[in-house]
Amino acid sequence: MSSRATTRSLLVAALVAGALLAGCQQKKPADTDLAAPQTPSDTGALTLPQTADHPLSEGGVDVPKLVIATVDGKQYDLAARRGKWVVVNFWATWCKPCLKEMPELSALDAMREHIEVIGLAYEDISADDMKVFLKLHPVVYPIAVVDTFNPPADFATPRGLPMTYLISPDGKVADKFLGPVTAKDIEAAIAKAGGPQSAPQS
Repeated sequence: MSSRATTRSLLVAALVAGALLAGCQQKKPADTDLAAPQTPSDTGALTLPQTADHPLSEGGVDVPKLVIATVDGKQYDLAARRGKWVVVNFWATWCKPCLKEMPELSALDAMREHIEVIGLAYEDISADDMKVFLKLHPVVYPIAVVDTFNPPADFATPRGLPMTYLISPDGKVADKFLGPVTAKDIEAAIAKAGGPQSAPQS
């Protein structure tokens, strides 16, 4: 083989190898993106990256459906909570603003008979690992792990965490909050929507 042919063969081999390497690097698991804390936005939320696998959606429906298994092995059905105000809180174990608001959401759930909370962990974590985490960060409300490749269809894909929805007793979305939320915020939103400002402690 001539030196010119040898050089051409080496060049072609190098180009093929480079293309294969580039192909491996282009596709990375979306859960890797979700697992890494991002920069807090001006709302205090940790923003999530936009990828092809996780398009950022402004969608959602007026009366969302949510049926999901919780980490304690029970089935949670949002429709069964009609008559109560429901706080649907998207969060993650790595999200510091999320962890900061959990005790207050737990107290709100425990102290207000007309309010319930459901926590949706938007990350790649096993139920067993979540149970271990919840022993260190206990809450009274149910927790479910969301499949980030197939999140609840009736809720918009979170643009950041925490992302919280307030569902009214008739099942409609009354309000939503991007970023940390307090019990006072929730009760003010309930009062604004025509509900009670507070209720006697149970």
